[in-house]
Amino acid sequence: MEVRIRMQRAGNPAQKTVNYRIVAASRAEARQGGHLDILGYYDPGKKDAPFKINYTKLEKWLKNGAQMTDTIRTLVNKDKRKK
Repeated sequence: MEVRIRMQRAGNPAQKTVNYRIVAASRAEARQGGHLDILGYYDPGKKDAPFKINYTKLEKWLKNGAQMTDTIRTLVNKDKRKK
């Protein structure tokens, strides 16, 4: 099973708010399908677009062979540069 670190859409469609969970999921699962682990969140609708991720869990999944999507890789790199 190939595991990807990617964004899973969440939020309230009635209020037209969109935010994302950062999850480890099987590549075969749909974007809003099941996930193996929740690693963090990203909310592009708020000021400064809050991005929070648990780096301990991220490293664990990467050591086990998970692949990050390009979007997640970009967000992680931006977050590391801020610190």
